[in-house]
Amino acid sequence: MTDVSVVIPVRNDSVHLRRCLAALNQQTVAPLEVIIVDNGCTDDSVAVARAHGARVVDEPVVGIPAAAATGYDAARGTVIGRLDADSVIPHDWVECIVRSLERRPQAVAVTGVGVFHDAPRGLRHLLPAIYLGSYYLLGAAAAGHHVLWGSSMAVRRDAWAQVSARVHRDDPELHDDMDLALVLGPAARIALVPSLTVGVSARSLR
Repeated sequence: MTDVSVVIPVRNDSVHLRRCLAALNQQTVAPLEVIIVDNGCTDDSVAVARAHGARVVDEPVVGIPAAAATGYDAARGTVIGRLDADSVIPHDWVECIVRSLERRPQAVAVTGVGVFHDAPRGLRHLLPAIYLGSYYLLGAAAAGHHVLWGSSMAVRRDAWAQVSARVHRDDPELHDDMDLALVLGPAARIALVPSLTVGVSARSLR
């Protein structure tokens, strides 16, 4: 069975992180490891991570691109899963990654969709459909294939190893997930897997 390292970049988000890590500890298929990238936390995020058995690595350069890449570099699994601290995952999220990639041997990565769990009830599905739909549509036009969404995605470690020196780590305003999809190149096969649905905070709209 495929072994999955789960990477979560974190900067001062202990409340959301606690919930995410609790869900990872209750998966139908346990991850090989959970890696928390400490991106200059000044709250108790690191303590929360260690209390839940996660491995903590440091990335002093503030910004998700640097933090995510450092986590991917540290991963030991054959597949690198990626979540955000505020991702609210189902009990079979890791199992779904394994199953999705086993069924798609030519795919280098898979990505999911989201629901804004803290938005007004009538907008929880509508807003992410507009937001993610636009992101995926425009991203695919630029990349020549489906792109990645960092709140629920996974990439094969060997694919990451081939491009890790070419991703842009030093621009904190960059969408690191989009950047990775572009750097993987137009021939890369990235699959959208609706069953990789997670809840996320509507704060991402800001």
